[in-house]
Amino acid sequence: MTRRGGAGAALGLSVALLLGACAGGLEPASTGLGGEDVERPAATSTPAPAESAPADPDESAPAASGTALAALDTLAVKGRAPKTGYSRDQFGPAWADVDHNGCDTRNDILARDLTRTVTDPGTHDCIVLSGVLADPYTATTVDFLRGQATSTAVQIDHVVAMSDAWQKGAQQLDGVARRQLANDPLNLLAVDGPTNAGKGDGDAATWLPPNKTFRCQYVARQVAVKQAYALWVTQAEHDAIATVLTRCPDEPLPAGGPAPRVDDAGDGTASDGAASNDTGSAETGSDDATSETQAPFASCAEARDAGAAPVRRGDPGYSSRLDGDGDGVGCE
Repeated sequence: MTRRGGAGAALGLSVALLLGACAGGLEPASTGLGGEDVERPAATSTPAPAESAPADPDESAPAASGTALAALDTLAVKGRAPKTGYSRDQFGPAWADVDHNGCDTRNDILARDLTRTVTDPGTHDCIVLSGVLADPYTATTVDFLRGQATSTAVQIDHVVAMSDAWQKGAQQLDGVARRQLANDPLNLLAVDGPTNAGKGDGDAATWLPPNKTFRCQYVARQVAVKQAYALWVTQAEHDAIATVLTRCPDEPLPAGGPAPRVDDAGDGTASDGAASNDTGSAETGSDDATSETQAPFASCAEARDAGAAPVRRGDPGYSSRLDGDGDGVGCE
């Protein structure tokens, strides 16, 4: 009886020690092969939660100052306004000399964007007769030759189309600001004519250049123009631009020069004491500039009958009505 009680007491003490060890978070040692005690770490009731992958810094970090992506966040996002009241005339005459350098805007952009240019010396080298365009929209080379059947091979694109601008804030601008927008070099590119025609008045949500390597620069320029003229973007347009720029988050916001200055009447004539040429030469900057002694020709047939065709801007009888492609030469 005494032995039995001693064995039972010993067994009870062992159980108590075992329970105490478990309550303290320690597992009892187990005996390995050869009688050695081998320690084991305490088991946990549930596995530790797996660490989530660190967030992509490009997704969480704010866009760097001076980038197009940062500027995009400053643009208002609104719905498209009605197109009611829109016409090209709301942005002034086409290709006026708003910077008063003696050349119209179209030829300024051709001279800027083309290489190997040949100009007409009779127009103070303003009118570009030929040149070569490295087209940013298609990554192809386009030969430019001025002429009725050939000038349209190279067109001057409004990066932010005027119709699009009208529906996103430009109708709230005054005529002077709209004229600046239509002639601002920041908003103008010489490009492949057929490709530009296919763009129409599309925004980034509906049209992007086929040349994918130029898309970052293209949408960055759109952002810069819209910021400069306080125009807004639609949600779809914002998202499309953001999608492009997230692939090039360091794309800088293009810097435009000073906005073209025009007088209060918005007719492109000098208003700060600079001399204007009333004889109708290219220096006047008026699309319909003519000689004081001769009214514009009523038609190209009349100009040809008079032996004056082609008639250039600044020539007696010139009118923008005779200049269908706006290159400064009518009745080509």
